[in-house]
Amino acid sequence: MAVATSTLPLTLVGCGALGGSGSSTSASPSKGDDVRVGLLLPETENKRYEKFDYPIIKEKVSELTRKQGVVEYANARSSKTRQAAQMQKMIDDKVDVILLDAVDAHAIAGEVQKAKDAGIPVIAYDRLAEGPIDAYISFDNELVGEVQGRSLLEALGSSGGGRPRIVMMNGSPTDPNAAQFKQGALSQLDGKVTVARSYDTKDWKPENARANMAKAIQQLGVSGIDGVYSANDGMAGGVIKAFKDLGVTQLPPVTGQDADLDAVQRIVTGEQYMSVYKPYPTEAENAAQMAIAKVQGKDIEFDSLAQDKVDSPTQKDIPAQLVSVVALTKKNIKSTVVADGIYKVSEICTAAYKPACAAAGLQ
Repeated sequence: MAVATSTLPLTLVGCGALGGSGSSTSASPSKGDDVRVGLLLPETENKRYEKFDYPIIKEKVSELTRKQGVVEYANARSSKTRQAAQMQKMIDDKVDVILLDAVDAHAIAGEVQKAKDAGIPVIAYDRLAEGPIDAYISFDNELVGEVQGRSLLEALGSSGGGRPRIVMMNGSPTDPNAAQFKQGALSQLDGKVTVARSYDTKDWKPENARANMAKAIQQLGVSGIDGVYSANDGMAGGVIKAFKDLGVTQLPPVTGQDADLDAVQRIVTGEQYMSVYKPYPTEAENAAQMAIAKVQGKDIEFDSLAQDKVDSPTQKDIPAQLVSVVALTKKNIKSTVVADGIYKVSEICTAAYKPACAAAGLQ
């Protein structure tokens, strides 16, 4: 479990952490602009990695290095064995720095040590890997869970009677973020709801969430479930399908995370209550800045980007940047994902969603 101590105001972090420039150096750069950044992403179930993270990091690295830097990219497709082999190849190929989003934070520790032994800095991206990493950048994961928990309570507030009964669809047990999301959610939910069933969902797969939800419905009955805490949007889709498989049309409130396009559309129609919008451009661009600053010896710039501290099971006081998040509901789609250029209204409001979009004020 990562323990974070923030020393940088979230308003500053969310805005790009000082926007450090090339002049912010404490020593002569140890590397020129011909930087090779290894980028290891964990899976394709979550659409954000291919749609946002990789292209944004690639573009930012190019911009920061006058188009001389390159990103060598590999996606593990949920296999810790494949990711270990991908990382070993990057070490063998002598990339300058590695951005690592671990499939299994514990299992990858050996490869992190190998990278350190080879003199290659490793920055944990989005998930806090174990081993001797140089820095960490992610969203404030406990805050994500808190936002989800508060939102679910808000949705349940109008239902009278006794304590609401919920099902918790948590993320993968190999992802340390999932434990932090759960902890943050329970900090809001404890004592206010009854957790009737709780599942840790293997590999974050929607089909696993769908199967788990089907079990919960069978055991509790539709009327015995007042709400569902789903840790992300992909699993929320699986949860909703499990209800629909039984012909349920009056769905309980379901949470999510990541602001996937189909989740935003479900929010518009009311099938999903909320998601957590995480400004991926901020995280991805700042990760690219951290990577380039690290290998070019721009210590002041690097330090300005990593003013928080976190602990992993194997390391204390890791320099970090924790980016803030916001609850995404039907009320603020326009001021979040649309305003930030993540989606156009036309992408959200395709023909099937036009009536719901009109009702939600999305025109």
